[in-house]
Amino acid sequence: MKFGFVLPNNWGLSDPNDVISLASEAEELGIDSIWVNHHIINIGYIAERLNERPYYDALTILNFVAARTEKISLGTSVLVLPYLHPMALAKSLATLDALSPKRVIAGLGVGGLPEENAALGTIYDGRGPWSDEFIEVMPILWSEGAANYQGPHFTMNDLIVGPKPTEQSIKIWIGGGGQLARERAAKFGNGWHPLATLNDITHKVPKFEASLKNHSRDRADLTIAPRVEIESLPDLHSVKQWQDAGADQLIVNVGTSDLTRLREGLSHVAQLSSQAN
Repeated sequence: MKFGFVLPNNWGLSDPNDVISLASEAEELGIDSIWVNHHIINIGYIAERLNERPYYDALTILNFVAARTEKISLGTSVLVLPYLHPMALAKSLATLDALSPKRVIAGLGVGGLPEENAALGTIYDGRGPWSDEFIEVMPILWSEGAANYQGPHFTMNDLIVGPKPTEQSIKIWIGGGGQLARERAAKFGNGWHPLATLNDITHKVPKFEASLKNHSRDRADLTIAPRVEIESLPDLHSVKQWQDAGADQLIVNVGTSDLTRLREGLSHVAQLSSQAN
């Protein structure tokens, strides 16, 4: 069982270096991956939590983390696709991959905060098919040579976007726990990354595996890595329950701006990782 740790870039810490330092500490403790959150505007439930406190940019934080670490995987949990453009994102992620080869995991999702979409002037209704096309475009942009694609939302005619990833592509994990998200992960993803409880995973993994079969995909080729709250992992027995339910990795969120609690949570995750492996 591998373990990831969610950085609190979304919790309004006054000094972003505290967020970066947690990533370095995670690597020193043997954590497999660190993850950042993505929103643009403090609106809705985010504004209720932060008011005017900062929500640091996901990819900027990961670029700093890449410079200060050597081997820990760098993930997004998750990038909200309707706020982005595939050509710009392909370049940003491939640049991060060039700085930290084979360490990047692109967690991608459709989002669910309509007031933020409205403020940004981006698609909300219909964001599912739009995001499917976005995800389909990414590997084309990362492949060698010029990119060509014709779709309802994106058109590319002999476009060259660089750099290219150090491997053939960058891993794409699909966020979301609903049926459409599972289908999206089964069709396009290298992994499924739902926000989930143990009960969710127990009941939804068989459905996800059925979706994989429908798309003629091998379960062994995909990673199931739910994002879980630290309260759901009190001990090694709880880790085994997640594993038995079908999880390959656990991405652990502490959910606080309190640095003491964050470091305690990080130490707890490291201890579980040591016991489980």
